[in-house]
Formats: sequence, structure tokens, C-alpha cells
Amino acid sequence: MEAQDFLLVAACTLGFISICRASLLFVKWVWAMFLRPPKNLKQYGSWVIITGSTDGIGKAIAMEMASKGLNLVLVGRNPLKLEVTLKEITDKHGEKVEVKLVVLDLEKASGVEIVKKIEEATEGLDVGILVNNAGLAYPYARFFHEVDTKLMDEIIKVNVEGASWVAKAVLPAMIKKKKGAIVNIGSGSTVVIPSYPLYTVYAATKSYLAMFSRCISLEYERQGIDVQCQFPLFVETKMTKLRASMFVPSPEMYGKACMRWIGYDSMCVPYCLHSIQCLLLKAIPDALLNWYILRSFLSVRKRGLLKDSKVKASASSKAN
Repeated sequence: MEAQDFLLVAACTLGFISICRASLLFVKWVWAMFLRPPKNLKQYGSWVIITGSTDGIGKAIAMEMASKGLNLVLVGRNPLKLEVTLKEITDKHGEKVEVKLVVLDLEKASGVEIVKKIEEATEGLDVGILVNNAGLAYPYARFFHEVDTKLMDEIIKVNVEGASWVAKAVLPAMIKKKKGAIVNIGSGSTVVIPSYPLYTVYAATKSYLAMFSRCISLEYERQGIDVQCQFPLFVETKMTKLRASMFVPSPEMYGKACMRWIGYDSMCVPYCLHSIQCLLLKAIPDALLNWYILRSFLSVRKRGLLKDSKVKASASSKAN
């Protein structure tokens, strides 16, 4: 065989392998996104713990879990908001679902206090699923040196320490019965783009959550515990301050997508259009994407600083 023929055969073979691989990945994506049946979540246990359950994604997941007949332990720092969420669930599902409320401020509680509070609240309950949803971010984009120490401490405590301690509190019971599921709600900033400037601390804490999930997933898979980190991109919540659109689902839409993936892949982007958005963004060169993101977030920072200055000016004029 001549060299030219060999190169042609090699190129055709590599091309065929690439096409087959892409086709298999596409079939796998279609199966997981649309055709794969969701797991029966009651197989893990009859109770679900959800942190950050009074707004946005956490509240939507609580509603979805209740619709499946699962009992809820709702964790939040605001007792009034917890009561409102409780009323909405009971109005919709009546006595079919039991709900326990746990007032716990992850920003202020120590690790020991978090573990004790969760253990006391769940004593005697068949807790099958934990959804670590509570999270904090900046009010608007800012440089790292502009992040005040209080805000930085709160973000780390909630996004890193809070999620870790709550998981630590529920794992012993799951290990004992050899089944359970932990779902950590991460961020698209971890998997979609090369960097997330001007939201540095937030993005870094979500990267921690992704690695934390990967590690404990391997540690406990033989114990029958499914650990998963979900990566939502932008969702219509108070945190993002965005309205629902094609690529920005409502919390309810995301909550439905979330439920289909629990118990499967350890890392996932559950919402269909977010998954497509990931593919589109990964096709853009890192340098161009970094430039665009920094430029966009600088604009967000400028608007945030202007709003802050107006609020301070208004407060000053009222004081005088």
C-alpha cells in the first residue's frame, strides 16, 4: 500500500470513528434528556430534606417532591417564608404530604450546630433524599477586592460549609440503610465557561461543590448512595434577577427537569435548553468568551454601583 493510500484510509477511519462517537453521544443525550424514565424516588425513603426551600429552585423542587407523595423537611432561615411555603404545599396536597419546618441560618450557625439541628429534626424519619439548594451570590458584579468581608464570609459559609455540614448530618443514616440520594445544586459557571470574573467567590464556591460531589459520589456509591451535582445555567430567580425566556426557565420548569435526573449521572445539566446552550458556548474560543463575559459583567457592575449610589443619596437626604 502506498503512503498516499495509507493516509487516505487512516483519515477515513478516523473520520468514521469521530462520526460514530458523535452519533453515540447524541443518542445518549436524547435518551437521557427525553426517553429515560425517572427513578421512583420513594425507593430512597419517604422523606426529603431541602435547604433554601422558600424561594426559587428550592421551592419548586419542594412542590415537585410533594406532588410525588414525598414528605418534606424544609430548611430555611426565615420562619415566615417557611410558613408561607408550608401553606402553599398543604393547600395543594392536603394531608397527603407531611411537612416539617426547620429554622436554620446557615450563614450564622457553626458546623456542629448545623449537624445537631438536622439530626434532631430528622430523628426517626426515613430520610431518603437531601437537596442542598441553599446558596448565596453577590448582589451584583464586583472585583474581588471590592467584596466586603461580611459578604465573602457569608457566601463561603452557605455555599461551602453549609452544604458540607448538612450532607455530613444525613450520611450516617443513609449508610446504615444502604440507600439514599444527595443532590447538590451547583452552577453553570463551573462547567460552561473558562472563567467567571467579577463573581469570583461565588464561582469558586460552586466549583468546590462540584468537586465535593464527585468525591463523595465515588466514596459512597458502594453504599447504595447516589450523589449528584446539578448545573443550572440562568434560571428566573431572585438571585439572577432575570425574566423567563428561551434559555432562562422558570423555577417550576427547572424543578421538573431536576426530578428526571435524580439518581443517575453524578454530574449533569438537567434542563434541555441549558444543555444545548452548553454545547454552543463550548464551541466559542476561550479567549473570546472570556472577553465577552468580562465586558458584560463590567456593565452589570456599573449599573449596580449606580443603583447603590442612588440608594445612599436617598437615605442621606431622608436623614437630613
